[in-house]
Amino acid sequence: MDIELAKCDCCGLKEDCTQDYISQVKAKFDGKWLCGLCSEAVRDEVNRGKKPSGMEEAVKAHMSFCRKYKSNPAVRVADGMRQMLRRRSGDVISMEVSS
Repeated sequence: MDIELAKCDCCGLKEDCTQDYISQVKAKFDGKWLCGLCSEAVRDEVNRGKKPSGMEEAVKAHMSFCRKYKSNPAVRVADGMRQMLRRRSGDVISMEVSS
């Protein structure tokens, strides 16, 4: 049982996997190796049902999404700040209500 390092074609995460597992994942996702988190996101996209999309379309959409965030670190910082401010504003509102 040979173990090798596999890199997610979407997010770039690296995992140690057997060749059999890598082959199984690639067979499910149009020849692309996806980590567990990305594969769940792609499955969710396929099953969402808003518009009929096949596995190939869902993989392409998720890869595009990941590329957007990997290519622009400012977007990640802005998203993090937005989440922090939302949490903080929720804390302020709950403090005002309890007063």
